[in-house]
Amino acid sequence: MGGGGQKSWIIEATFYPTRQKILMNQELVTEFTASDRVREALAVSLRGCDELLPEAEWLKKLVRSEATGTPLRIKLGLDPTAPDIHVGHTVVLNKMRQLQDLGHSVIFLIGDFTTLIGDPSGRNTTRPPLSREQIEANAQTYYRQASLVLDPARTEIRYNSEWSDPLGARGMIELAAKYNVARMMERDDFSRRFKAGQTISVHEFLYPLMQGYDSVALKSDLELGGTDQKFNLLVGRHLQAEYGQEPQCILTMPLLEGLDGVEKMSKSKNNYIGISEDPNSMFAKVLSISDVLMWKWYTLLSFKTEANIVALKAEVEGGRNPKDAKVALAKEITARFHSPAAADAAEQDFTNRSQGGVPDEIAEVTLAGAPMGVAALLKAAGLAPSGSEASRLIDGGGVRIDGGVVSDKALKLAAGSYVLQVGKRRFARVTLA
Repeated sequence: MGGGGQKSWIIEATFYPTRQKILMNQELVTEFTASDRVREALAVSLRGCDELLPEAEWLKKLVRSEATGTPLRIKLGLDPTAPDIHVGHTVVLNKMRQLQDLGHSVIFLIGDFTTLIGDPSGRNTTRPPLSREQIEANAQTYYRQASLVLDPARTEIRYNSEWSDPLGARGMIELAAKYNVARMMERDDFSRRFKAGQTISVHEFLYPLMQGYDSVALKSDLELGGTDQKFNLLVGRHLQAEYGQEPQCILTMPLLEGLDGVEKMSKSKNNYIGISEDPNSMFAKVLSISDVLMWKWYTLLSFKTEANIVALKAEVEGGRNPKDAKVALAKEITARFHSPAAADAAEQDFTNRSQGGVPDEIAEVTLAGAPMGVAALLKAAGLAPSGSEASRLIDGGGVRIDGGVVSDKALKLAAGSYVLQVGKRRFARVTLA
């Protein structure tokens, strides 16, 4: 195979964070003739992702798109369940922007209809649906926030109420007839709840059906989502086939660990960075993550090339201070959601606060038990006589970590090294393991 300068190649990719190499059986993919542009598109697709299914079908779509000059339709749906999104939500938005920059059509779908049902993914109980007023209020901020990552001039914004409301009772019955209960019960959260004798409301079965129907309405070629959305995305493939369409491929992205380095980023766990936070707080929070977690954040959040990240990691392993790499990441993230000038100012503010008044020699403390709450850390480091006094100091704005004022008593610190300051004169350099 192959002529005109194209190269015959066997698909190999090394962009999965959890695997060094994709092992692909002979039936799935053997050999394709693909241009460098298609190879680049496949590499971009695979970077940092958890799964791309089926990979061979996605490659065929990419080859066909290049041959015909027709962009592929790439869909991401988010339900407006809260008024703001955090950095963890932008992992899939980043992937979407990468594919958008390759010239493909991206569709940012706001699930104003599906939010009325409530997504049961990963839940042990029925999720209470939001009111129409709550949904509309939350949806107003979603596009503005997503536009900080996506190119708004090249983004198609849709609401799934466009086709879901007109479906009506008859259409809903016809849709439900295209999927059976046995397959629905294969879903992990449904099967666990059923075995535990917990309630599963019939309306919850409608959620994956309606999300899948979105793919039919939009004729999507690829749908993105977190790993917890895999079942729903596969339902979309099934329904497209039922409606005579070419099934979409699915691409799932890992759930981003939050500031504690353990739990997924979540507002309820107070380990998040809101994309609307002020630049100084955003910059300081990125610097607070562990050196190990930093590299995963680079893969999932940075727009630097894989080659640049590999080179930077090699420099750190060769002796360069890892803080240099973390500062670069903090500046990139802060600049994305604010501006380069704001990122520069946040770096200068952090430097001024972290260097001002810190003595050359301070107490060195090594502790085990990461992640550890900041109040407990202050007590263990001898900077506060009790947890309650530590909380009082935090409330009074008298506690700093690496120069940044601590305002959240629930903050937990991952393994790493930190300079703790209480008041103007009490310091300790704490290594937390």
